[in-house]
Amino acid sequence: MIVRKLRLQRGWSQEQLAHFSGLSVRTIQRIERGQNAGLESLKCLAAVFEVDLSELKQETDMTTDTELTAEEQQVIEYVRDIKGFYTHFIKYVVVIIFLFIINLITNPGYIWVWWVVMGWGIGVVAHGLSVFEVFNMFSPKWEKKQIEKRLGRKL
Repeated sequence: MIVRKLRLQRGWSQEQLAHFSGLSVRTIQRIERGQNAGLESLKCLAAVFEVDLSELKQETDMTTDTELTAEEQQVIEYVRDIKGFYTHFIKYVVVIIFLFIINLITNPGYIWVWWVVMGWGIGVVAHGLSVFEVFNMFSPKWEKKQIEKRLGRKL
């Protein structure tokens, strides 16, 4: 989407764009997902991005013309992966604290929550290693090799 592309080129978050344009964050999200935007919304975005309204209107008519480049799409996916890891980690910490409290209230003689800490912790560490590519056993190169192997092609 051209709105997303213009926003990312400027390094703005959806919240910042909503603030600059006077639109709601929800409206920005809908437009970036390809839903139709009203004329007033497009006017606000055109003013913020300093582009012609016709460029944004053309985007609503033909969505395939202004797709993100492969590099931009890769960066977006990487940032989403990082966000997913941090979300996973925060959930882990919150749930473990909650379970420790429950464990100490119900059975302080036996700390069973350590089993959860270790089991889930292994998953969090594996997720982090994968996202930050510290140890990437299943890299894109590996994927390509496996696909070619399954299709019976030589590399």
